[in-house]
Amino acid sequence: MFSELKSALRPALVLTALFALLLGLVYPLALTAMGQLVFPEQANGSLVRDGSKIVGSKLIGQRFLADAYFHGRPSAADGYDAAASSGSNLGPASKALADRVAADVKALTATTPGRPVPPDLVTTSASGLDPHISPEAAFFQVARVAKARGIDDASLRALVEASVEHPLAGILGERRVNVLMLNRTLDARFPRK
Repeated sequence: MFSELKSALRPALVLTALFALLLGLVYPLALTAMGQLVFPEQANGSLVRDGSKIVGSKLIGQRFLADAYFHGRPSAADGYDAAASSGSNLGPASKALADRVAADVKALTATTPGRPVPPDLVTTSASGLDPHISPEAAFFQVARVAKARGIDDASLRALVEASVEHPLAGILGERRVNVLMLNRTLDARFPRK
């Protein structure tokens, strides 16, 4: 009886060890190697560098507070802390959410009177880390940024238009502007005085 059990267990244990090795070690290492070879930038987090210094990622929003920079969406992730990625869990009936959005709308309306505030400038994304805003949200901020930089609106509008990312294959996704990349281009073309 013991020999029958031993002969039945042996193939099961060998297959378990084989699949654990293949699926737990070989397969993940092969995919990691392929990612590093074919898409090294994406596999390493789409990092943005100034020389050897990492200044951000194209995939994670950052907080820009100065008037001389374009601002991203509000973050529910404690100031774009990637370790705290999450939504706010505040529902549409939440007084705290309504009060925050109303205060944000009031502040933005003061900077650009007479224009409706784009929704993505006052609402958080699901992750709280979205690095993109709509082109409308970027154009909404042109007057403030141009005034703070001492440049004309038309030059800045052209810069924003050149920074618009289009949907993949023309159909997947929305037109969007990566705030970090726009601000880096802004610094390169129109340095702060």
